[in-house]
Amino acid sequence: MPKLIWREPIETTTIVNRPPGGAEPGLATVPKAREAPEQPAEPRRRVVTLGDIAGRESGGLVVLLVAVGALTLASDEFLTANNLANLARQVAIFGIIAVGELLVILTAGIDLSVGSVLGLTGATTAQLLVAGMPILPSILLGVGIGTALGIVNGLLVTRALLPPFIATLGMLGIARGMVLLSTDAQTIQGVPESFQAIANGTVLGIPNLLIIALAVTAVMWFVLTRTVFGRYIYAVGSNPESARLAGVPVRLVTVSVYMISGMLAGLGGVLLASRLGAGIPTAGTGFELSAIAACVIGGASLFGAKGSAIGAFTGALIMGVLNNGGNLLAINAFYLQIAIGVLILVAVGFDQLNTRRSATSGG
Repeated sequence: MPKLIWREPIETTTIVNRPPGGAEPGLATVPKAREAPEQPAEPRRRVVTLGDIAGRESGGLVVLLVAVGALTLASDEFLTANNLANLARQVAIFGIIAVGELLVILTAGIDLSVGSVLGLTGATTAQLLVAGMPILPSILLGVGIGTALGIVNGLLVTRALLPPFIATLGMLGIARGMVLLSTDAQTIQGVPESFQAIANGTVLGIPNLLIIALAVTAVMWFVLTRTVFGRYIYAVGSNPESARLAGVPVRLVTVSVYMISGMLAGLGGVLLASRLGAGIPTAGTGFELSAIAACVIGGASLFGAKGSAIGAFTGALIMGVLNNGGNLLAINAFYLQIAIGVLILVAVGFDQLNTRRSATSGG
């Protein structure tokens, strides 16, 4: 039956007592009074915060602005063109790897192999160049190796049903062992100068590495926010079983994010070899932890489905600014490690606090 929004008052019959005098009680008809409609409550005025504008990465942006402001006041060399160019080159490779790591973290996974994959692809590319292979095929093969190892990681997680931590930890050891064997743990030198110009060159005074990193970040931002594949990634990270029942190809999406992470790690290895002018077999050691830290500082949740490409790059930029400022101010590097560790704990703590508040309020 249709729901009634309003109805006219109807007459109701009630029993009343007649005045004293022996008369019998009679019936009287009393109309029911019309009830006034309830007035809707006025909505509460809500103050727009930075979190409403910038999202989860707003905290990272605040930390970045504070760090930049403090270093600007503390050191006259921080805002010089040479220092900013060096900072951009240092941050770019970390940012590329962090964006790739973010895609895996959004699915509630982890990729511990990106540092070793970076070292393997960089050294392999340098070997191919020294052997006389043209630059473009060498770069494509280097990136292709990283992509292939990423696919293997995804298959180990989806087909062999290994936990992401174990699967990528095993790949970390495999890739590092492969590069040490192939190079005999020796630095590969003698790459062409034209290859070195890729990472060390500039366009209108802007380092090529920064342009490449920003382009990668912009593409991943577009994929995550404007494509169906991006929605699938968040859906898998939120609840893989519900995503599967909704028609999301969970296995394909999972393999794809590991593939992209490996591809971007391979790209980072090629760019690092170009920047250093050599293939270093130990390059990338510890980069996986730095990439994860950048994602967490930038607002990503290790439980999946929360984070953005801009936030991951912002986290990498924060770490780069802290390291650069520490060098300029001659601060002990151990203190910088402590500061980064504190940032990670604070970021995760705030994420857990917000999650509990949302659960309590039912939001």
